[in-house]
Amino acid sequence: MRAWVRELAGGVGALGLALITAAQVAASARSELLFRDADSLVVAMFARSVLSGQPMDWAMSSVLFLPETAVFAGLDTVLPFEVDGLLAVSAVVNLLALYGAVRVVAGRRSERSAPVTWSLLSVAAFSVLAMTAVSASRDALELASLTLTTTYYAATVVAVVLSVGLARRVLDRGAGGAVPLIALGATALVSTLSNPLYAVWATGPITLLLAFFLIRTTQRARIGVVMAVLLAGTILGFLGRIPLAAWIANTGAGYVQPERWSESLQYYGALLIGRLSTPGGIIAGLLVLALLVLAGFRTARASDDGTRFVATIAWLMPILVAVGAIAVGTHAARYLQPLAFAPVLALVASPRIVRLPVRVRPILAAASVTLLVAGGAASVPRLSAAAQVTDPDLACVTEWIDASGRTGAGQFWTVRLPKLHLRDPARLVQVDHELRGYAWLVNRHDFDVGEVTFLLEDAQTVPWSLPLPAVPDEVVDCGRYRILDFGETALPLGPQRS
Repeated sequence: MRAWVRELAGGVGALGLALITAAQVAASARSELLFRDADSLVVAMFARSVLSGQPMDWAMSSVLFLPETAVFAGLDTVLPFEVDGLLAVSAVVNLLALYGAVRVVAGRRSERSAPVTWSLLSVAAFSVLAMTAVSASRDALELASLTLTTTYYAATVVAVVLSVGLARRVLDRGAGGAVPLIALGATALVSTLSNPLYAVWATGPITLLLAFFLIRTTQRARIGVVMAVLLAGTILGFLGRIPLAAWIANTGAGYVQPERWSESLQYYGALLIGRLSTPGGIIAGLLVLALLVLAGFRTARASDDGTRFVATIAWLMPILVAVGAIAVGTHAARYLQPLAFAPVLALVASPRIVRLPVRVRPILAAASVTLLVAGGAASVPRLSAAAQVTDPDLACVTEWIDASGRTGAGQFWTVRLPKLHLRDPARLVQVDHELRGYAWLVNRHDFDVGEVTFLLEDAQTVPWSLPLPAVPDEVVDCGRYRILDFGETALPLGPQRS
């Protein structure tokens, strides 16, 4: 079989696997994170703001979501889908990108290796972890499924895996050269510029491991260059964030609270217990444990630096990230995603051909790809149905606001979903309970309106403390939402806060 046919078959199989996984996650309670959760919508809102051409003065977190926004904006430009359809396609694209990165980690094909096959198996293992997700909570320890969202660092996950693969390509004798080094530096720069977490997940563990390799390898110059390029790209990425400081409402420094390490340990311990309390969680836990054992075994048996590097990073990265997250007192499951994506790299550390009769291999490969394609095709209607679930309460709100032609306000957890689905998102201003502009993951130009004439609330809304006494002329019932319509009474917005 020719090389391009083999790679094409791998890509087609990965597409089928991505469709199966996305459909399963979208059909589960995890669909809340894909389509409706307030935190999950920032990329879609940002991308549509960019495409609209409106003035922009965004207040972002420490993460700028630059690659994610570029991908979503591209999809929005070329596909005639509504927002939920685009989010579903993004989930598939994210998994395809992960396959591409894993394929780089697997290295070049040789007579003794089958990197395409093992790359598919690696992503299949990751997909199993994603499909065991059963919770709608963003803080459940269901880490693999987060990669299907546009918000929870999918681009950083892909970039970390890609960085491991590019470093491996340099370490493999005969596979070095300027191209992987340039690509590694560019990946580190763009990823750090967009999300400083790249430095924690990738730069730190990879540099530490390569520093250890310097002690026992004969290719010290090559390793030294890889370290220098990775560190230089990361540093340039941090420097590139300086001109964008006005858009960064939170540098992330406040998340570092080492004095709360014991609380962090208890928090993550509770998440682990919760994860292992379901059948799917037990399956995922056993799979991760098996992959970590395999990674350790392949580290011990490795015969070359490339294999040893990938096998070691597969177990070292999760340990370093988990210990580091606890040591700095964090309280968010999304920071632990290397516990899901790093162990699957053990499968591509040494992608050797399994000994089978020569005639059986192409038949088995063709059958596997055919099954994945069939499964993917059967999953398309399921994924489409999940992306087109009607929400009468949301439709009630958006139709009323679109028809009113007026501007109202709502609090963060209430306003995000309706705001995204409006014809003009600026018609809903994001505020706190005292009607101060809440400048967090939103375009600050929204606050230029100065006043609003209705308020949107739901069960998550904190009781209002308005700047002036006012009684709504009408209360519009929209199911889980209520619109407090003050008619001609204008409520002034207070100063911004974040």
